[in-house]
Order: sequence, then C-alpha cells, then structure tokens
Amino acid sequence: MPKNMGQVDRIVRLVAAIFIAGLFFTGRLGGGAAIVLGILGAVFVVTSVVGTCPLYIPFKIDTRGKKKS
Repeated sequence: MPKNMGQVDRIVRLVAAIFIAGLFFTGRLGGGAAIVLGILGAVFVVTSVVGTCPLYIPFKIDTRGKKKS
C-alpha cells in the first residue's frame, strides 16, 4: 500500500492511542467503551507505524504534504 499519512497525522494518532490506553489502565474506561476504544487505539497504532490509512485511499486523502521538486 502506498503511504498516505504525514508525520503530524501519525503523531496525533499515536498520542490518541496513548491517551486511550491511559484511560483504560487508570480505570476510567470500562465495559463496551473500553472494547471499542481499545480496537480504535490498536488501529491508530498500526496505521501510524505502517504510514497508511486504508480509509484515506477511496477518498484520495494524502496528509504527507506537498512534494518538493
């Protein structure tokens, strides 16, 4: 898959995943919300590491910025 995520996008996703994990491990998040947000946090981590967001592809979104010639 082609990379379509910029550095800022990747960092924001990682920070969001860390925030979700913090809520879970401090006991402020539980039940169904913990499951849903845990899955979302895992997706954020994977897409950040890989540099590709599958939801960006059909909408032709690319947050990498402009390429310099």
